[in-house]
Amino acid sequence: MSDTHSISDVTPATSTTAGVARRTEAPTPVPDTKSNKTVTRPGDRVFSTLATGSGVFVIVLIAAIGAFLLWRAIPALQNNTVNFFTYNGQWSTSDTSAMLFGVRDLFLVTATVSIVALVLAMPVALGIAIYLTNYAPKRLAGPLGYVIDLLAAVPSIVFGLWGLYVLAPAISPVAEWLNENLSWIPLFATGSVSIAGGGTIFTGAIVLAVMILPIIAAVTREVFVQTPKGQIEAALALGATRWEVVRTTVIPFGKSGFVSGSMLGLGRALGETIALYIIIRSTQQTFGWTLFDGGNTFATKIALAAAEFNNELQAGAYIAAGLVLFVLTFLVNAGARAAIAGKKD
Repeated sequence: MSDTHSISDVTPATSTTAGVARRTEAPTPVPDTKSNKTVTRPGDRVFSTLATGSGVFVIVLIAAIGAFLLWRAIPALQNNTVNFFTYNGQWSTSDTSAMLFGVRDLFLVTATVSIVALVLAMPVALGIAIYLTNYAPKRLAGPLGYVIDLLAAVPSIVFGLWGLYVLAPAISPVAEWLNENLSWIPLFATGSVSIAGGGTIFTGAIVLAVMILPIIAAVTREVFVQTPKGQIEAALALGATRWEVVRTTVIPFGKSGFVSGSMLGLGRALGETIALYIIIRSTQQTFGWTLFDGGNTFATKIALAAAEFNNELQAGAYIAAGLVLFVLTFLVNAGARAAIAGKKD
């Protein structure tokens, strides 16, 4: 009797508790869309306005530069009696009613010296980035990286003087050997200036390679450092050597950064003026597709003609060349961005 009584006493209490629990369950709240609006603080508005304004300002500035160059170049192009893109003879702007000027040789010399410099600088910059991020001790990687970055702070005129008076005599035997033994290759054929004098595209390209080296190395190094540690440790755990880790993990991850840095270096090379102005000897002869030629790049040609800028039409001829360089640099950077975007996809 006592056991039955105790069970009956407990059962109602349990059911009552369950009922109370069911009655006290809160209904699912309905979100109030009116009260869930994003709160924008004044600081956010100011930052957003400044960021948007900065982006728009840069675009407008680039468009304004292009418009200015085009506006100043059109009158000279209208008075040009030869094809601006294919003429490779001597520039003659003294008679402003019948001028003779073209950019064929300027384009070829600029492209040749820049591409050769890029070919020389890219493998060295890649090796520097790999060594600093994967092989060098930490106590050495930092100072060595700073020293390489400091190369970018050296003025162009210093590079030009160093290239003409120090580098050119040092590499003269190498240049002469290449000319004597590999002259059957057009790049090493006898050119329009003296090899011993050092004022060749060959010397200019080497100096330019040293100038763009810190740009490529710095960008590549910063991307290589971002390689996920988990991927590196996984490769090491599977028995990969240090070089295999670099080849299969670090380089594929940082390839887009390497390409980006190289294109930045190429853009820097295309517009270099003072160093090449000092080193490469100007010549009126047509570019002969050899590294032992002299000549003028877009930038050095414009710098050489600064005395003619007091006449609008004469200045317009060189501004037209500057417009081509502006478009060329823009296309190089746009192509690099497209290549990087394609690799990410």
